Amino acid sequence: MTWTIKPIERERPPNTGPERDMLEGFLDYHRRTLLVKSSRLPEDRLKRAPVAPSGLSLLGLIRHLTEVEYAWFSQCVDRRPADQIPYYAREGDREVVFGQASRADPREAVERYRQAIADSQAVAARHGLDEVFEHPRFGRMSIRWLYLHMIEEYARHNGHADLIRESIDGVTGE
Repeated sequence: MTWTIKPIERERPPNTGPERDMLEGFLDYHRRTLLVKSSRLPEDRLKRAPVAPSGLSLLGLIRHLTEVEYAWFSQCVDRRPADQIPYYAREGDREVVFGQASRADPREAVERYRQAIADSQAVAARHGLDEVFEHPRFGRMSIRWLYLHMIEEYARHNGHADLIRESIDGVTGE
């Protein structure tokens, strides 16, 4: 039997509560949504880019969002040098992240994604929402802004994941 991403549960984000709990709840919900959209598919379908000429696949999205987690939390907030972060590519090489997803090991990619999330959560836990960090291109920004940006990033890519999954096997839903 081929390896697949096992179905996972998602908790709905809280409707009320402290701001940080709500931000973390929404971000974690979207992080898990990507795995929900990618679950139960055999490797060939997980790698499939269903819309020509795009090379966008579910596995490519997982690899991309791994890079995004590391870039924002580990590199920008925690100030780790890029050569100490397990990136797939340097300088945002889309071909490596997306194009080479068809040759990637899904099990390794999902494990790396989960590790990137755990690392990001650990970094975020050490900083208050009002703390600022310096982005090399965009200047000073707060941890609060980063949570909101990451929620937007995941929401956009989960929309892509919806369309990709529906084109593969007709599965739709939240």
